[in-house]
Amino acid sequence: MDTKRAEELKVLANEAFKGNKYNQAIDLYTQAIEINSQNGVYYANRAFAHTKLEEYGSAIQDATKAIEVDPKYSKAGCFSLGCKGGYYRRGAAYLAMGKFKDALKDFQQVKKICPNDPDATKKLKECEKAVMKLKFEEAIAVHGSEKCSVAESIDFHTIEVEPQYTGARIEGEVLTLDFVKKMLDDFKNQKSLHRRYAYQIVLQTREMLRALPSLVDVSIAEGKHFTVCGDVHGQFYDLLNIFELNGLPSEDNPYLFNGDFVDRGSFSLEVILTLFAFKCMSPSGIHLARGNHESKNMNKIYGFEGEVKSKLSEAFIELFAEVFCCLPLAHVLNGKVFIVHGGLFSVDGVKLSDIRKIDRFCEPPEEGLMCELLWSDPQPLPGRGPSKRGVGLSFGGDVTKRFLQENNLDLVVRSHEVKDEGYEIEHDGKLITVFSAPNYCDQMGNKGAYIRFEAPDMKPNIVTFSSVPHPDVKPMAYANNFLRMFS
Repeated sequence: MDTKRAEELKVLANEAFKGNKYNQAIDLYTQAIEINSQNGVYYANRAFAHTKLEEYGSAIQDATKAIEVDPKYSKAGCFSLGCKGGYYRRGAAYLAMGKFKDALKDFQQVKKICPNDPDATKKLKECEKAVMKLKFEEAIAVHGSEKCSVAESIDFHTIEVEPQYTGARIEGEVLTLDFVKKMLDDFKNQKSLHRRYAYQIVLQTREMLRALPSLVDVSIAEGKHFTVCGDVHGQFYDLLNIFELNGLPSEDNPYLFNGDFVDRGSFSLEVILTLFAFKCMSPSGIHLARGNHESKNMNKIYGFEGEVKSKLSEAFIELFAEVFCCLPLAHVLNGKVFIVHGGLFSVDGVKLSDIRKIDRFCEPPEEGLMCELLWSDPQPLPGRGPSKRGVGLSFGGDVTKRFLQENNLDLVVRSHEVKDEGYEIEHDGKLITVFSAPNYCDQMGNKGAYIRFEAPDMKPNIVTFSSVPHPDVKPMAYANNFLRMFS
């Protein structure tokens, strides 16, 4: 066994990690593991790299292996970022998935191994707080038919607008382009929208979305075009840049935003109010699909809930949660292009009619068709495999081809994953990932992309773009305090 070479590879991997080249780091840690599979540090480091790529399922697997190889290994000075052991890394991954109780067990182990470590003590205390809060929320939660709709209890007409308010105003019931442009300008200058108008936009959007099916069919007339954008993740200034490059949404310039509008980026409220305002102004000019981050569990952890509370009020948190449950799950363009946030299914034979029948008006379940639509990812190998995220599954090109053939479709477009160029074409050209948050979280260095289709040939024309400057508010500024401790 060439342990010296394995250590050299680890050093190279650590350098790649420091340069935010997480895929490269994973490859190098993997090579080190192939030489020496009995070093827990390599697995724990690789778990950390998987966590940075939001591959929490893979992180948990690696951290568990690190524990098996060396149960006592908790901490080692591998590199300046502070490489922690298996229990620590697994706890962090569980936390990122919202599995607070599992995380607590692991941090209790970390504390046992390192009883005098102040960092371990701090993390354990925060984890205990998170679990206590969760238990309290579960105890007071109202379930099923007893639950009243927050939206139906709000009458925005009764909310007064103070005379000193100088921001954008909606006159009457109809949103105009002038209002939306003024609102965008205010947001750009970090000014707030009055809560009366925020309520009006969100409530009107809810009514529109509720009326839509779970799978929306979109028709594009001959000679007309249609733009598909991927994840925006609260990067408002990059969203404005998309509109600069490609024009504002309208009936003549329609868009589909394919989920994950919010979380991580710290201008999520501005993003969601912008998209909802365009939906109110021009219902056929903008289509919105649900992503895995349009859910209470994710919003609680990754910043949207904290941001809404800070910029508007707590009452809006539940309202947004209700509206997110109304978002459609998938779209089909001209009967040929299937668009979904995550991916395909754990079983063959799923028809478009099955997707239409999904009762989507709920928080996403942990399994089944709705979960898989929001969470799954493609893989290079044929067949199906476990999800690197720990939710949904990975599916191969054969699965994509069968789904397309069985439903008389030509192409799958999905989002959900950061790509260096803003997009990736896989599965023999039958599947495209598009991601529209450039330099994701201010650190990934990736481009963003969007896809323009033109009828009747519906060939994808991919446009890439770079990030633009934004005010000095860091990503995750409103995220769960515990999660920020790991960022």
